[in-house]
Amino acid sequence: MLLTPSPLKRILFFLLSDTLISLFTLYFAYNLRFNFQIPLNFIDNFAFIFIVLLLLKIFVFINFRLYRTAWRFFSLYEIKKILIAHIIVYSLFFIIFLIFKDYMLPLARSIIIIDFMLSLVFISLLRLSKRIILESGKNAKYKNTLIIGANSSISSLLHDKKNLEYTPVAIVDGSELLIGTYILNLKVYSFDDLKRVIKSKSIEAVIISKDYSQKRLLEIYDALNEMEISDIKIVNTLSSGKIKELKDIGVEDLLARHPKDLDKEKIQNFIKDKVVLITGAGGSIGSEISRQCNLFGAKQLILLDHSEYNLYQITEELKDANIVSVMQTVRKTEFLEATFKKYKPNIVIHAAAYKHVPLVEDNILEGISNNIIGTKNCIDLSIEYGVEKFVLISTDKAVRPTNVMGTTKRICELYAQNVKSGKTEIVAVRFGNVLGSSGSVIPKFKAQIESGQNITVTHPDITRYFMLIPEACELVLQAASIGKGGEIFILDMGEPIKIVDLAKKMIELSGKDNISIEFCGLRPGEKLYEELLINDSDKNTDYESITVASSTYFDIDELNTKIDELLVCEDKISKLKEIVPEFKHQLNNK
Repeated sequence: MLLTPSPLKRILFFLLSDTLISLFTLYFAYNLRFNFQIPLNFIDNFAFIFIVLLLLKIFVFINFRLYRTAWRFFSLYEIKKILIAHIIVYSLFFIIFLIFKDYMLPLARSIIIIDFMLSLVFISLLRLSKRIILESGKNAKYKNTLIIGANSSISSLLHDKKNLEYTPVAIVDGSELLIGTYILNLKVYSFDDLKRVIKSKSIEAVIISKDYSQKRLLEIYDALNEMEISDIKIVNTLSSGKIKELKDIGVEDLLARHPKDLDKEKIQNFIKDKVVLITGAGGSIGSEISRQCNLFGAKQLILLDHSEYNLYQITEELKDANIVSVMQTVRKTEFLEATFKKYKPNIVIHAAAYKHVPLVEDNILEGISNNIIGTKNCIDLSIEYGVEKFVLISTDKAVRPTNVMGTTKRICELYAQNVKSGKTEIVAVRFGNVLGSSGSVIPKFKAQIESGQNITVTHPDITRYFMLIPEACELVLQAASIGKGGEIFILDMGEPIKIVDLAKKMIELSGKDNISIEFCGLRPGEKLYEELLINDSDKNTDYESITVASSTYFDIDELNTKIDELLVCEDKISKLKEIVPEFKHQLNNK
């Protein structure tokens, strides 16, 4: 369409407008000089003077890239460039005048000085006019914005109506090949110039447009925080979808471990054209597994969850996919069997579990019933109905457990490793906390900050592993794809993070200085440090982010007998210790 903006149309518009403005200002300068009675002999060479000035302006403006900046991005930085360009244009004109004076007379030099002032004012006003109108109409504030990471795709994000307040004025990048060049009409500076650029260009906001390592991103954030830049955006790469958007930098971006060896082709070959049953499909992990399986081309998804609300949420989100929603508990064998019989899944991913440590401590029988019996039911039915692969989602809390929840998950691992599985390949995948899950401290901390409360941390030395939910779930599927049966795969969660450091960073990101940290003591069953290995005899796989724990033999008949006894005995803690000798129940918060 004629009115649709484009780089070519912008250049043509400004060329035409500069030509008309230059004609007007020069003619007006003549009139001002001669009190609106221009002598006829001065009119004779007016056209020649105008053409010389216009050609000089166009030549210098092109070299100053004044025709390549989008209208709404003009700022005081561009006005400074227009001033310098005008000084150069009129200086060159005076040089030409002195050299070719015979061709340019008669000409009063004061005309050129008046024209310089008029041209500078009118050309600058035209370029600022759109921002003046927009800002006065919407009370918007355009922010001088620094782009960190040379990335041409940032242009489309900045043209999004949601991001109109950000006016880029410079780029900082670490590539020596790019430093000193121009991208999107913005000069690229080195990271060594970061502080100087922020000061000299009055930077109010920063957009980080490239992927950086966790360590590097933290360094960048700390440098910006030191310069008191609070509006820091990052290109959202956390979503499973492909749509990119700007988001506030969050603790997930700063502290999450990012695996470098995700093999999406392997995952797709594993999932594509398969019927996949996901238990706990509405939970934090189950819902993301469901999204991933849909993205990787599952033939059909059977979404099973006993929570009506959670199941409704994921059903609505994936309603355009080939899904079946089953509101069911994994504890009812007869109902669960009807689902297996009807849909005949090729892959079962078992994410259903009670995982909140304090709640399971207060509801031991329910924790045992849901976690252990529910898992047994799913595994037994998978074997009976010839499921190709069964994937058990486990946890770092199953390693030398100090709480009931972790012990129930360890028993699930033992059952998965020792059951007679027939043609069904049964694997478990063990990993630590994921950022933003319902069991993570982050939602709790966010709620406390939003309500103006102090953040409560159990212990100053408590640490946890953290990974982003989408990446953890991709690694789960990747580990499952290489399993042959009987393995417990361990995801590399990176270095453990101190929860107090997490809390400090979240307070820092919130911009609130009236929130402090309170220590409330360890909860029953809670460890200071989580582990992913029971011993160091793990084996490497083809992927650095995935290792295999050594197997633990347990006679399956004996295990079944002890599980049956566990359900009916009075002292369930003692029976749990009998099954899992390394279970050291931590009852108090010392």
